[in-house]
Amino acid sequence: MIRARLRLVRAARDPDRFLRENYDDLARRHPLLAWAWSLLHLDFAGLFVGGLFLMSSLTVSLLPRSWFFQGIVSGINAVIGYAIGVFLKWVVVDLLVRSHPIRDDPKRARWVPVWRALIVLGVLAGGLWMMIAAKRWQDDVRALMGMPPGSNLWYLLTPIVAFVVAALLISIFRVLRDLALLVGRRANRFLRIPLPAARVFGFVWIAFLAFLLVDDVGFRAFTAVANRVASTTNNEEVAGFPQPTIPQRSGSPGSLAQWSGLGNEGRKFATGGLRAETLRRFTTRPVSEPVRVYVGLENAPTPERRIAMLHQELARTGALDKGHVVIIPTTGSGWVNPTAARALELMYDGDVALVAMQYSYLPSWISFLTDGEASLQSGKALIDAVLTDVRARPVAARPKVLVMGESLGTRAGEGAFNGLADIRDKVDGVVWIGPPRANPIHSAISDRRDLGTPEVLPTYTDGLIVRFTDGRRSLAGSGGAEWLAPHVVYVQHPSDPVVWWSPELMLRQPDWLKEAPGKDRSSAMAWYPFVTFWQVSADLANAAGVPDGHGHNYGTAVVDAFAAVLPPAGWTPADTERVRMAVMASAAIDGAEK
Repeated sequence: MIRARLRLVRAARDPDRFLRENYDDLARRHPLLAWAWSLLHLDFAGLFVGGLFLMSSLTVSLLPRSWFFQGIVSGINAVIGYAIGVFLKWVVVDLLVRSHPIRDDPKRARWVPVWRALIVLGVLAGGLWMMIAAKRWQDDVRALMGMPPGSNLWYLLTPIVAFVVAALLISIFRVLRDLALLVGRRANRFLRIPLPAARVFGFVWIAFLAFLLVDDVGFRAFTAVANRVASTTNNEEVAGFPQPTIPQRSGSPGSLAQWSGLGNEGRKFATGGLRAETLRRFTTRPVSEPVRVYVGLENAPTPERRIAMLHQELARTGALDKGHVVIIPTTGSGWVNPTAARALELMYDGDVALVAMQYSYLPSWISFLTDGEASLQSGKALIDAVLTDVRARPVAARPKVLVMGESLGTRAGEGAFNGLADIRDKVDGVVWIGPPRANPIHSAISDRRDLGTPEVLPTYTDGLIVRFTDGRRSLAGSGGAEWLAPHVVYVQHPSDPVVWWSPELMLRQPDWLKEAPGKDRSSAMAWYPFVTFWQVSADLANAAGVPDGHGHNYGTAVVDAFAAVLPPAGWTPADTERVRMAVMASAAIDGAEK
């Protein structure tokens, strides 16, 4: 009894010393248990800063987030804040002060438990308040996009996921730290390296091995698995998309691009869309059978042979005999937006050939991370091949050539041009939809926009060559009276994370977050270092999980864009609305945009 009371008195007078002594005793008796405890206990300076980061991660971003993605974002940001807090404590206390003014004074040490309790209670209270506010912000964003309020399970499941993610990441980092210290001790013992230098050696060695494991071994393994899974999906045949029988389609019985090699997305593209008899239901003007040319990744073993097959398909289908040829650089998996394809066939009454080529099995985001150059090379090869065939024809017999791309397809398309002057020299019009920030031409135009115009919807040289729209702003009113042909149009939503994601979000506030919010971005969104980057990164995973006209779903905005870029003769605003209604009415033919 007396010993227990003495232990309590010692714990009250000097809690840090008491904990250190008891931990050392526990480590001697049960080393594995002590090591496990070292992975779980928290530094209170790190807990305080980590709590601030966690609370800021609950603020609103571009799109409404589910409890799962919000938990991941909160957990990652909490760990980043925790690491910053621990680092600051190490710098201030261990390097600068060198002595602990509270720990070394028994009278002051009594207040340590009080301060720690206040930190824990402050983090819990602040987190609870932010959870309530965050749910309200999430519902406000959902209302902006015409979505119903989210489930109240968000309150319960979000902190659970955040705790699991944070605990897992902190444990991983601490295991790596302990491995580094172990290597340092071995270097000190066997290599006779002084202990301080040996510890540095251990941390550098473990950091190098971790980087090698993630960047080389892990990256290659991830790419190999992703390719294997994606190639399996690529070979699946989706019900409702039978092999076409008309010669104007790739994959038909007479086509050199065999049906089996088109891939999943290629088969959807080749057999989907509108036939001439369907087009007649939506117009009183003469119609013809539209052409769809597609070469899949498995139609030929090399890029050169796929390009040769593309030339043959253009000749076989009579694509260049049409009045308009639209080149469509695809996304990573070979996807072509079916809404945009139908809109073009309706607008030009079938007098159009749509041309696309697959360059990867992988979804766009994986393709962008693993081999971004492949999209640039594929886009250039595709556009150059079509332009070569067009220029080989007499001038009077050449079709109008347009380029359309969406998401990573815009990056592939931009890879074929050196700049706006090159675009105007080669083609008759361009429509880019949802372009990533990494696109060189798009980013250069945005950075050099006219003074006083917002980044979210800029004006460049008074709209003389290129114009921007969010799907609502009229292209005629997005610049001056003069718009030189050929026209270039960018369509981008203020809420599209594909457009606004950039590594620069970690440390620099972008202009689009300094400006007034666009049509569907919450005014409550603010920029926080590191936090905003992870918020927008999580938004990427849900970019298409919102209604048309928001996020990365552009719906029928392509109708307005092409009506402004290169409309048929005698085109009127009533024709634009007619085509828009026809696109929506024909969605059942090959599915909605998503």
